[in-house]
Amino acid sequence: MKILVCISKAPDTTSKIAFTDGNTKFDETGVQFIVNPYDEWYALVRGIELKEQHGGTVTTITVGTAADDAVIRKALAIGADDAVRVNTDALDAFQVAEEIANYAKDKGFDLILTGKETINYNGSQVGAMIAEHLDLPYISLATKLDVNDGTAKLDKEIVGGSQEVEAQLPIVVSCAKGMAEQRIPNMRGIMAARTKPLQVVESTSSGQLVNFVNYELPPSKAAVKLIDPDNMDELVALLHNEAKVI
Repeated sequence: MKILVCISKAPDTTSKIAFTDGNTKFDETGVQFIVNPYDEWYALVRGIELKEQHGGTVTTITVGTAADDAVIRKALAIGADDAVRVNTDALDAFQVAEEIANYAKDKGFDLILTGKETINYNGSQVGAMIAEHLDLPYISLATKLDVNDGTAKLDKEIVGGSQEVEAQLPIVVSCAKGMAEQRIPNMRGIMAARTKPLQVVESTSSGQLVNFVNYELPPSKAAVKLIDPDNMDELVALLHNEAKVI
């Protein structure tokens, strides 16, 4: 089985977020970047598990610059066989999807896996766009994926519950919580990642469709007012007179 896993970098959730150039660019100064958790914990690990069950290869693909190589090596340390980096800034979801689809279209992948979204943009768009570019079936928000004799059986999230679906390979799947359990790279994997192939290819995209005009931080949280648990009258008065329903 030939599996392609889409990997992106994201700021660590403990990073302090700031912007530069009149709030038009994300300030990466001092920011620790990680593999996007949905890509790593669910898409990548499930891809590796399927390779272990059925044989084959797991390739990761990332749209980004040389600054992304560290997170790519992390994915290789977890167990991917090789990696591809499309050498361009990832500017919007359409561009990322087009770059990945252009690379994958003649490579014969049985499965293309993505995380359900990135933790910095939460767009949940790239998987569907890849499928559209490649004219492949797309299953979103999958929490379970098994493959047997060219048929994929999946559970996917829907409003109010879950749905069981089947599809013939090749397919594109976005992976959500429940798909797999996080793997921690061991020393052997970390050492092996240093020598695993990382192919750099040039951009073939027609370009971005979205321009980011301005970023804005959420308003600062208001001060918290603490009430003595024995002073119920004050609490009731504050709830009546000062509390706001959001």
